[in-house]
Amino acid sequence: MATNKELLSKGVKYLAGALPLLFLGPALIYNAFMNKANSWHYFVLAIGIIACGAAMYFMYAGLKIIMKSLFND
Repeated sequence: MATNKELLSKGVKYLAGALPLLFLGPALIYNAFMNKANSWHYFVLAIGIIACGAAMYFMYAGLKIIMKSLFND
């Protein structure tokens, strides 16, 4: 039961890409709700929601790739 190191490193890269988005998304959403008087409110809110969705996707894809590398199909 050998580990595929190429797939493992690819999965870790996906998780590393999700890490900044995990902090950026909620910070943007919070900022959008605190500045409702600003005209950019909805644009910043949309970017925050997209960042949160991208973080969830990258985490899912990264964990899926890591599981594939550990448990060869």
